[in-house]
Amino acid sequence: MDEKYLQLFVDETSLTNQLVLGALLPEKIWTPLPHFFQTWLRNYTAGTLVYFITSFLWSFYVYFYKYNVYVPKDAIPSRKAMGLQIYVAMKAMPWYCLLPTISEYMVENGWTRCFSRISDVGWFSYVLNLGFYLILVEFGIYWMHRELHDIKPLYKYLHATHHIYNKQNTLSPFAGLAFHPIDGILQAVPHVIALFLVPTHFTTHIGLLFIEAIWTANIHDCVDGKIWPVMGAGYHTIHHTTYRHNYGHYTVWMDWMFGTLRDPLEDEETKKM
Repeated sequence: MDEKYLQLFVDETSLTNQLVLGALLPEKIWTPLPHFFQTWLRNYTAGTLVYFITSFLWSFYVYFYKYNVYVPKDAIPSRKAMGLQIYVAMKAMPWYCLLPTISEYMVENGWTRCFSRISDVGWFSYVLNLGFYLILVEFGIYWMHRELHDIKPLYKYLHATHHIYNKQNTLSPFAGLAFHPIDGILQAVPHVIALFLVPTHFTTHIGLLFIEAIWTANIHDCVDGKIWPVMGAGYHTIHHTTYRHNYGHYTVWMDWMFGTLRDPLEDEETKKM
């Protein structure tokens, strides 16, 4: 890519930095910072807001507004459990935000296959490549997650931090980002690897990274949405209780393909027998 085209990416990240940081922080805090650190600060600020807003609103809706409707009252997590999850997530958040910051730096320098405008490739190519991107991410996250269980040192020193939440009354939307920092980064790395393999719309890539925060809050609320083939909270709750099933991300397909799928409906039938 020529420098003129790469400048489109820099202009876009600069505008996003200005919009987010300018709305939330005094200019004297962020304007003196180099571009890379402005981008990190924007990702950190936005990521923290998304985490708290999503988790608080969803917890309020499920545990208070719909009290004893979606989740039995004896399965509602304690404030202590949710407070611990917030503590773990906030310790990791500065490190989580390095990954999108580095991925944006690589895009700005032309190291990836990103494109700036959908009009550069057309809508058909955009949708087709987005499909390939999501398949790669689904495949990558499945195997990354599975290996974090199968490779014992990785589980002991990284992933076990997340799996202390292993019962319905200890899981909550706040657990969605309660990982060891390296664990959380490893599970998001497929999003970045895909940039080198598939032509990807830059803004879509950044948006999907932030959707992760919303998605992970949703799948830790223990409320089974029963929308096949979505890997919702019903499936993910089983993952937290058995440790050997439902490693997938957005859908059940990878678990189905590789023999690790356990269906919540079948699980309920088994318990009744």
